[in-house]
This record gives sequence, structure tokens and C-alpha cells, in this order.
Amino acid sequence: MPEAASAAATRATIGDSEFDRDTAVSRRTPGVYDIDLSAGWTIINAVNGGYLLAVLGRALGDALPHTDPFTVSAHYLTASQPGPAVVRTETVRTGRTLSTGQASLFQYDDEGNEVERIRVLASYGDLDTLPDDVRTSAKPPAIPPMDQCFGPEDGPAPVDGSSAIADRLMLKLDPATLGWALGQPSGRGEMRAWFGLADGRDADPLSLLLAVDALPPTAFELGLKGWVPTVELTVHVRCRPAPGPLRVSITTRNLAGGFLEEDAEVWDSADRLVSQSRQLARVRLG
Repeated sequence: MPEAASAAATRATIGDSEFDRDTAVSRRTPGVYDIDLSAGWTIINAVNGGYLLAVLGRALGDALPHTDPFTVSAHYLTASQPGPAVVRTETVRTGRTLSTGQASLFQYDDEGNEVERIRVLASYGDLDTLPDDVRTSAKPPAIPPMDQCFGPEDGPAPVDGSSAIADRLMLKLDPATLGWALGQPSGRGEMRAWFGLADGRDADPLSLLLAVDALPPTAFELGLKGWVPTVELTVHVRCRPAPGPLRVSITTRNLAGGFLEEDAEVWDSADRLVSQSRQLARVRLG
């Protein structure tokens, strides 16, 4: 039985799951962490940006006096590859309710020189201390029930561009955003799905950093194909998610000059907006 399926049978828990093991960092010295980036979170040959954000997010949660990410902004400098990496963190400021830090992930080239892959600036706090007052006009996305949505396993063949990360996710896409898979993209630049981890682990603030960057690119529904590399990604974590599957909605309103934005909302089983993000990504035209 595949590892993900076997884990699902026993339902992994927060702190004891494949996601936790694959994002775990080993402290070498204060502020310096080692990790072996897992090939299990790759898209084609590159490591997924949301997984990388969770890796740096875990290192910052250890280095800073607060443990919950509130806002994380990342610039992706070069594509990361599975294998050894080092994360270096720096505390910028600490306060009573928020602490701010920065982190960079480095790998090595063929000559043994360090190459910076991603640089992050983030503010951390304690989500459990936030007030319950909510005033919002936002509404959960209208996604059909999960049994009426489709994942990679429902297709007759692997979806074009799918990869190792698909085996680690529970992803059920809204049929209204699946025209690209049938050769009939809608042109609307929308992607919606039920989201979870394949081994049954519930979501937490760290896995929300993965959730905002785990769906197929909205560029597919705009009629484009191929890799859509992230240039910059900012995530806001609004509250600790309730147990159960998440609903993720991503939209693109403007593609110009070979770049597009993706605005994501993540909703939990209690109908709360638990995370938001915006990223700038590059597309290959023609």
C-alpha cells in the first residue's frame, strides 16, 4: 500500500504526519537550520513554493518568540531542487504581540557555492489571543459537495503537469474550473477546490502556507499550459483553522506582460476565512 494511503487509514495528526516530517528543520546553531527538501512535494522537477514557505515558516516559528505566522512575504529567486538546504533566520524586532523576522533558504551549485533560493520577511504572533469580533463582507466560495468534485485520481490518465505533490494532497476540484483538463478552458481565470492532506492531518497555520499554492494554476483556465513560477507570494493567516477539509478559491483578473496575479482565499469547515494570499507569477506565452 502506498505510504500516503497507508497513513490515511490511521489518520495522521498535527505534529505526526508526512507534512510535519518533510518540513522539519534541524537547528545547527541559533538561527541556522538544516533540512533535506523532499522530492515528494515537487511540481514536475521543482519544489512547490507553498511547501518551501512552510519550511521557512517552521524555522521562523522556532527562531522567533511567537510561533504563529500572521503575515509572510516571500520572493522566489531561483528554483529549488530536492536535496540538502540550509535556512538562515534573523530576528528583526520583537514586541509583546508581534515579532518580525526574515529568513533565506540556500542550496549549493555544482561547485559547492551557496545559491539563495527564496527570501522571506514575516511577522508572527499568537492566533489564540485574537478577539472573536468579525465584520466581513466575504463569503465562502460556492463549491459543489466533495463527491461531485474531481481529483487527479478521477481522470483516465495523469493530469498534464501533475507531479509527486498530487499524491500527498486530498484535492477535489470544482467541475466549473476544470475546463482546461478537457481541452476547453473557460477563460475566467478561476480555480476552486476542496483541500486537505492525503494522510488525513488537519490543517494548522503552517499548512495554510501550503494550501494557498497547491491548486493548479489559474493560467490553465486562461488557456495557457506549462510551468507558472511564482515571483512573489504574500500570505495572511487570519485564524487557526477548525478540523476538517478546507475550501480554496483562487482568481486572476489581470494577465499582462507575461505576468499574472493570483488572489487566494482559504475557508475552514466552520465557514471562517482562515487565510488569504496574493502572488505574482510568470507565464510563458505562445
